Formats: sequence, structure tokens, C-alpha cells
Amino acid sequence: MTATAAPPTATPPTAARAARARLGFLSHPTAGPLVALLVACLFFSFQSEQFLSGGNLSLVVQQVMVVGTLALGQTLIILTAGIDLSCGAVMAFGTIVMAKLAAEGTLPPLVAIAAGIGVCALFGLANGALVTFVKLPPFIVTLGMLNVAFALTHIYSDEQTITELPGLLTGLGETFPLGRTDITYGSVLTIALFLCFAYLLGRTAWGKHTYALGNSPEVARLTGIRTTRLQLGIYTLAGVIYGVAALLLVSRTGVGDPKAGQTDNLDAITAVVLGGTSLFGGRGAVLGTLVGALIVGVFRNGLQLMGVGSIYQTLITGGLVILAVTVDQFSRRKARR
Repeated sequence: MTATAAPPTATPPTAARAARARLGFLSHPTAGPLVALLVACLFFSFQSEQFLSGGNLSLVVQQVMVVGTLALGQTLIILTAGIDLSCGAVMAFGTIVMAKLAAEGTLPPLVAIAAGIGVCALFGLANGALVTFVKLPPFIVTLGMLNVAFALTHIYSDEQTITELPGLLTGLGETFPLGRTDITYGSVLTIALFLCFAYLLGRTAWGKHTYALGNSPEVARLTGIRTTRLQLGIYTLAGVIYGVAALLLVSRTGVGDPKAGQTDNLDAITAVVLGGTSLFGGRGAVLGTLVGALIVGVFRNGLQLMGVGSIYQTLITGGLVILAVTVDQFSRRKARR
């Protein structure tokens, strides 16, 4: 009896599958930033024995949670090919509103928090309305709003730092033990927000429409997407996220400081760019932004442990941004060929 030959299997060899998986990982927008973060951690671990300690890494995450949350809202806007220069000043104004209303007993603490987030949302709504209805460039609109929010912060606070805040405003700054490391509740909230928006952008129609708007507003409109309403909603939602960042800032510092966080707009944009989101819109991922924020935090922390002055830390961070934008530009040119 003649043996029948087994039919050829449709499954590719293990080596081919592994190569395909590696290519798939490298093509993901978060892959490059993640590799850069790991290399940075490895470098600083050789420069300082303290770098990889649980306490120091927890400190890095605490420093990142405010800028990271701010960068999350910035990511949504940059994905639509916009930009928001006012995010840091808007967040600062939100901190003063919620801190002053709660400290003076004008409103219950929970309502004061809602009011602070609400005024940030109103700034986002105003930015969105000027961009979508008046057709002003996002750069000009948000540059003007930066000055408006900056002035209102100092006027409303009367240049005074607000202290003796209720525990509800500072609760997210409290810590809980995880192994031998103390983790703040605010850090958990930040990570939860990133995971939530990663799902929304990657698995929902709203997320697909957001990417389509960033790639080509006209094509998105012709496919039936209500681009005006979508863009207005994204700017408003970003304002809400800035309000959450304001609460995280208050909880971390324990005061309402009119000078705190007003330059965090540059750090937020830096985190977005380092995380692989294109400034031209339509490409990027919020988890990449989280990695970008961690890169900024790791570099500043590591350089500080090495004794490098703050001005040189700023210099190096600026160089990283230019490098990231250059890589994005080259990748876009290559994709057009």
C-alpha cells in the first residue's frame, strides 16, 4: 500500500513568523520611543547607582504624571494637525480656580474641583470655536489664549500662593505601597487615562475619525464625518484633560501656585513629539506620548543625578525634540516615495 504524502502546511516557518513579528514591532509608532527610553534607562543606570532604585523611579513617575496628562490632551489636538500653546497656562488657571474656591470655602471641595476643570474646558471650547468657525490658525489662537490664561491666573490669585487646601484636593498626591516602592494615586489615574484613550483612539469610530481629520480634513468631510463638530469636541475634551492635570498639580504640590506649571506646555509638546506623534497630524499613539513623557522625566532625573546643571538639561531636551521632528520628516518623505 502506497503512503500518501502529507499536504503542505499553510503555517509559515517559525523563523519567518518571528521575523514578521519583529518587523511588525519596529513599524509600530511606539517602538522607536520605547527603545530610546530603554537605552536611556540603561545609560543612566551605569552613571548612577541610585537611578534604578524604587524610590527614584517612583519620583520620576510622580514628576511625569502632570506633564504626561497635559501631553495626553495635547496629543489629541496634534493628531488633528493642530497645536495648543496655551495648555500649561490653562492648567495653571484651573489650579488657582479650584484651590481658591475650596480654600476660601466659597464652594464645597468637590464642586470647586469641578469648577476648575470646567474653566479649563471653557478655554478648550473657545480655542476650538476660533479654530473651527473663525478659521484662525491654531498656533495664533492658542498663543493668544496662553496670554489670556496667564493674565487671569495672576489677576485671580492676586499673585498669592494659596495654602491650607482641603484633603480632597490633595488626595491624589497620597501614596500607597507597591512592594518596596510608594506609588501615588495620581500616577495610577494618569496611567488609567492613557489606557482609556488608547482604547478610544484605536478601537472606536471616534478614534478613526480623529485620525482621518488629521490626515485630510476635506477627505474626512466628504466621507460623511462631521469635521467641525469633531474638531470642536476634541479641543473641548483636551481642556477637560488639562483640568485633570490641574488637579494632579495641586495634589502633588499641596498648594495653588500661580507660577507653577505655566511653562509645562513646552514639556507637553516635547513629550508628544518624542512619543512619535507627527506634528503634521494623522499619525501617532497616546501610549507613545506616555513613553515620550517618561523619556523627558528620565533624562532630567538622570542628568540631575549626574550633577548636570538645569540649563544643560534644557539644552539636551531641545536637541531631542529637533532630532525627533527630523526623524518624522524623513519618514514622511520616505512614505511618499
